[in-house]
Amino acid sequence: MKARHVAALVVAAAPFLLGACGTAVDKQEAAPAATAPAQNVKNVSEITAGSTFNDTDVMFLQMLIDNQQQGQQMAQIAAKRAGRPEVVELAKAVQVTQADEIKMMTNWLTEWGKPATLDERTSLHADHGGLPATSEKEIAALKTMKKAQFETAFLNLFLGHQHNAVEFAQLELSKGGNEQAKAFAERVKQSRTDQVQQMLKLLAG
Repeated sequence: MKARHVAALVVAAAPFLLGACGTAVDKQEAAPAATAPAQNVKNVSEITAGSTFNDTDVMFLQMLIDNQQQGQQMAQIAAKRAGRPEVVELAKAVQVTQADEIKMMTNWLTEWGKPATLDERTSLHADHGGLPATSEKEIAALKTMKKAQFETAFLNLFLGHQHNAVEFAQLELSKGGNEQAKAFAERVKQSRTDQVQQMLKLLAG
């Protein structure tokens, strides 16, 4: 993978919205619009979300944290087992980007007094769009898979996994209330779509 392609993935974690207006619904009551102050931050994990949010904002962050924690597991395996430098670099870029994003999302949920973990991964996926979660067995299988089959298996599994992240982002964009979360969702949608296209090219190569 060329350096500019790896950079494009890392740029996906750049600050996406440092000052914005947020109108949201918390529980069943509409909250008045509030203007978020400009934030002087050095990295994504320092961005704050503001106090207005709705149930979709919470669900989006919880599901994406779970998605990215699994993504980190897969990327760590790929960074060690993949043969092509392009796949190794993709995996390492994912690790850097998503580690920062997980910190940011966890901080936002803490700000809102919400847990960062899912109670029931399968149930929540079924309740919100019916997207299948990547299973722990599928991830574990990557560790013992034959070397010749590894890259194809990893790319196929991770491609579907990142497509789920795009679907989560779409849901947030259509029903979310927090402007920072929606701006983040747009960034996720763009960056993961780019990753899907890169993986399709790697599979065809």
